[in-house]
Amino acid sequence: MASEAAYKTNVWVDWCPACGNFGILTAMQRALAELNIPPDKVVDVSGIGCSGKTSHFLNVNGVHNLHGRSIPYAEGIKLANPELTVLVNGGDGDLLGIGMAHFVALGRRNLDIKVIIHDNQVYGLTKGQASPTLRAGQRVKSMPLPNMQDWVNPISVALASGYTFVARAYALWIDDLKEILKAAIKHRGAAVIDVLQPCPTWNNIYTPDFYKQRLYKLDSEKDWDPYVKGPDPKEVAEKLSRAFAKAQEWGDRIPVGIFYANPYVESFVDNVSKVNPMYMQMSPAKNVIAKDDGTPIVDVPTMRAIFKDYIINVRKKHN
Repeated sequence: MASEAAYKTNVWVDWCPACGNFGILTAMQRALAELNIPPDKVVDVSGIGCSGKTSHFLNVNGVHNLHGRSIPYAEGIKLANPELTVLVNGGDGDLLGIGMAHFVALGRRNLDIKVIIHDNQVYGLTKGQASPTLRAGQRVKSMPLPNMQDWVNPISVALASGYTFVARAYALWIDDLKEILKAAIKHRGAAVIDVLQPCPTWNNIYTPDFYKQRLYKLDSEKDWDPYVKGPDPKEVAEKLSRAFAKAQEWGDRIPVGIFYANPYVESFVDNVSKVNPMYMQMSPAKNVIAKDDGTPIVDVPTMRAIFKDYIINVRKKHN
């Protein structure tokens, strides 16, 4: 097993004291170490806001991306080199606000990317405005008026979009989050983990005390089994129905754990390979496009020879 320290950088972690992001970062480092994935085989793509700095603190290949664009960027990386473990770390505002269309599209494609939502119900870096996961009528301490829009339920949206691994975790239960992360990484297909995390600076509603009184683990229920055992449409429908029902629980009891996992859905890479049988052997990242001195492998005369049947000669008209 690799050392947890191998996944830590020397960059000062400057989140606010007691921020839930610390728990998420620690769980990620431990999960990667226990899975023994080499840091150079992992890519973390992060967005804007507090969670966007994750790529600075995680010692893997990192991309600090544009607002709402982490998922399509990560999709490009995964398709270019399907052998990489690709993670997306983004806030609830980043992924479920401006990035919502990309969030839905990833579930539909079932591309093997793991999305970790840092869900604190506020835009923490820009002083605590309501994010898409804050309920209507609620007002955190920086807001002059209550929130006028109702919330987006990340679990329901993920299930409806087609994600084949859907889970919720709590940032301060690091060991549980670590195990869910390991299961998500090992799953072949699009995975999302909605991580509830306290924001001690701006969110005075969803505090550690709030969660302590309400959270319960799905696997504590003796008949709970989120895993689809075979490609039977009836079983898939039953498991999805139960997952949707659990996703609606929010109040005195809030479930955390794995809601749904279906390893029998073909991934987007599988579908690409059907169209291009040589895709895995000759993925874009494996294609050599330049010589050692940096000059292109294919020069202009070679290009003309290859595409001679498609070249149209155009004569310039001189006045």
